[in-house]
Amino acid sequence: MAVGKVFPKRLMEGFKSTLRSLPNTSKSSLRREAEGRGVYNYAQSEIVSFPGGEKVKGGNGICAKDTRKILMASQVEKLKAKLRDIPHTSISYAHYFRICLQFSHHNQRQAAEFAKILDHSGNVIVFGNVVFLRPEQMAKTLESLILESIANPEDPRRKELENMERQKAMIDEKAKAQVRGELYCGLGFLTAQTIGLMRLTFWELSWDVMEPICFFLTSLYFSFAYIFFLRTSTEPTFQGYFHTRFKTKQQRLMKRYNLDIQRYNDLCKACYPTSYARANSQPFPPFNHA
Repeated sequence: MAVGKVFPKRLMEGFKSTLRSLPNTSKSSLRREAEGRGVYNYAQSEIVSFPGGEKVKGGNGICAKDTRKILMASQVEKLKAKLRDIPHTSISYAHYFRICLQFSHHNQRQAAEFAKILDHSGNVIVFGNVVFLRPEQMAKTLESLILESIANPEDPRRKELENMERQKAMIDEKAKAQVRGELYCGLGFLTAQTIGLMRLTFWELSWDVMEPICFFLTSLYFSFAYIFFLRTSTEPTFQGYFHTRFKTKQQRLMKRYNLDIQRYNDLCKACYPTSYARANSQPFPPFNHA
């Protein structure tokens, strides 16, 4: 077997030379690593064991540099597996470097070398202080954005979509203005009511009379909020009220200006698929590419 003539008894000498060149803190760890893979016991058995179970005898020699490469490759593979187990798509560079330190036995220079190897090989992408652990996902996102930006600019549907976007933007502004008007009217009503209750409490009547009136008035407002939730399935908050009324006003204005919202959504999906999907995943669209 040809490969059997490659590894000699001097493998142990190369390994010892590697140990002498490393810091004291990492020698014992590398010794344990070598023992686990059958390299350190070569002095007694003259056999090198590999992870696949193959054993090779004899040979002409292996240098300390080659031994270092073997051990470093083993640590790099373990580091890759550790990074793949992280559920996040990105981490800080400090966190990334701490993980590299763990697999380099707290050797700063070797940790920096590990970090550089993974970056250059494309296993991670380092952008400043952020390390992206899923380069393939990032590549797909960039590819989709690039395709959207260059996808057939002469397509007549784009011109139609631009006209509908301008019309929809005008409708949205009018709907927002109408809802804001309703909210200001509600603020005026509550202010007038509070002033009236104060007048009745301190001048016309007394708190003994006004207390039950205020209680029933508050209960009535609670009932209105409950009805709002039953009809809209939206939490009765100012934001929930705004979006519900905005949607109602928007639909009325679309009918008035003959805006086909189904056609608009189809054009958005065809021309901007990624933006359309992202916008429709929000709790309160409507989609408006801009």
